[in-house]
Amino acid sequence: MSELHHDLATEFPEFRDQIHTLKTSNNHFAKLFDQYHEITREVYKMEAEVEPVTTEVEEEYKKRRLQLKDELHAMLKEATA
Repeated sequence: MSELHHDLATEFPEFRDQIHTLKTSNNHFAKLFDQYHEITREVYKMEAEVEPVTTEVEEEYKKRRLQLKDELHAMLKEATA
């Protein structure tokens, strides 16, 4: 699976403009955005077995990615309200 499939602009195409705006104007959003994409890169490596890990470790990374995605999505929705 490509890490591009989990890019926020791909996940939330309706928020493409807000993603860009928040990345440049909101430090907290930018930090979470960077964390989300770093974890996505790590998960991709795990799935491709570039960096083999236990299933438990991979699942923890995926859970963290989902938490970040939920938080970012909430911030995007709030910015458009």
